[in-house]
Amino acid sequence: MQNSAPVTPDAPHAVRSPLLTQQWLDLTFVHWAAEPAAVAPLLPRGTVPDTYDGLTYVGLIAFRMDRVGWLRLPPVPYLGSFPETNVRLYSVDAHGRRGVVFRSLDAARLVPVVLGRLGFGLPYVWSRMSVSRAGDTVAYTSARRWPGPRGASSRLTVRPGERVGEASGLEHFLTARWGLHRAFFGRTGYLPNEHPRWPLHRAELIECEEDLVAAAGLPAPAADPVSVLYSPGVPVRLGRPARAPGIPGR
Repeated sequence: MQNSAPVTPDAPHAVRSPLLTQQWLDLTFVHWAAEPAAVAPLLPRGTVPDTYDGLTYVGLIAFRMDRVGWLRLPPVPYLGSFPETNVRLYSVDAHGRRGVVFRSLDAARLVPVVLGRLGFGLPYVWSRMSVSRAGDTVAYTSARRWPGPRGASSRLTVRPGERVGEASGLEHFLTARWGLHRAFFGRTGYLPNEHPRWPLHRAELIECEEDLVAAAGLPAPAADPVSVLYSPGVPVRLGRPARAPGIPGR
């Protein structure tokens, strides 16, 4: 494999002709450490686990998707705004492109779920969801409807704290991700994204009851998360998919 691209807090490329525009708002990032060998079989062909100090990570990310629009068209009313919670892994391909691999994406709007599954080959799931504020806390709930497993759910509550002045190497590794790898019709593609540098806050995890990680084919977390972060959000531009090269033996 070629050397991996450096982890950079700013997007390394400009998405000049976006396929999609959107905003990611009120994000909470919860991460657990994992052994690379444990997650490698779950990654698409042509990618391997991306690691930091010998470990890779499982992320549970809850947020609000907002103002989704195609190409340079105005945002789609109603259907373009909804809560989402995803379970993700960290990947790198033979070009050295670092990305994420989504094991599941719970979303509260059925039409985007169907379009995401059919149009992008992403494991979207229709769920009953909410994002709410009470005092200085933010709460996220999710309960699956279709295609399942029905009843898989999550309940997160966090208290955002101080703004992160200079993110650690691990915090950059977990959040500065400028593309995703996904398998579609037997081929692995890479979908780049661009957005401003994350405004990050460290956060206190008040509540975490979830079985989405286990439903995504991963061992249920057996320890406290190693990182909990919050961000008020960023505007995002997603580029057009590019094919990822194969890796011998995968």
